This record gives sequence, C-alpha cells and structure tokens, in this order.
Amino acid sequence: MTAVSIMLDIAFHAGRATTVSAADIAERLGLARRGMEPLLQSLSRAGLLDSVRGPRGGYRLGRPPRDVRLAEIVAVGLDDDEPPAHGPGGKLQSAVVDPLWGELEAALRARLQELTLDDLLRRATAAGLRRPAAEPITFAI
Repeated sequence: MTAVSIMLDIAFHAGRATTVSAADIAERLGLARRGMEPLLQSLSRAGLLDSVRGPRGGYRLGRPPRDVRLAEIVAVGLDDDEPPAHGPGGKLQSAVVDPLWGELEAALRARLQELTLDDLLRRATAAGLRRPAAEPITFAI
C-alpha cells in the first residue's frame, strides 16, 4: 500500500528530526508527486506526519516510529482510496468466498495492529540498508 511505503520512506530518511521533500519521496518510490500529495495531506491531518513549510520544509514523522501502528497508516490510505467496485454475486460467493475474505481481512487487521514503523525500520536494518546521516560531514582545513 502506498501510504505504508510513504511513511516508511519518511521514517527511514527523516524520522522526527529532519524533513524530506515530497519530490524526494516521489523520486525514491517512483510515484508522481501530484498524485501523492493528497495522501501526504491525509497522513498529516491524521497526525501521522508533520508538514513543515519553508526552504527546508517537507515532511517528518508526527510521532516516534514505535508509536505509529501500520493499522493507522492503512486506515488513512483506505480512506483516501475509492470504494471497491461491486464484485461477483451468487450463493457460492455469499456462502464461501465472502466469509473467507472476511476472515483474511480480520487476520490482516490484527497483524497490522501489532506492527509499527519501528518494526519496519528494524527489518530495513536487517536487510543491510543504512539510514542516511542527518547532517553531511564536512571538514575545513
């Protein structure tokens, strides 16, 4: 889901200390910036992101990564999506397939409630990814 990818990108590249621009996020994720902006605004309204204006503006996490549950992010992302089209009907659908999807959705919601952005950052570290330094190191002689 796009909202989780955006939040992870911001957590990985900025956290709560610095900001990242929407253009940088879009470039790293291969998304159109204009298409991503409404979702960034929704995540900001939900308190998951802080939007900072100005020359060094951009986005940063609204709360520590350990306090941001994936279920919250997905809920904002789903609110931003259009409602699903009407699917197939019939007795097999209503007796077997619909209840199956209900069970799977409940299991997914429970798992998303357990996971935080901090868990995803730990997975990134375990995969060998290194977070960028907050400030570039410069030397003057």
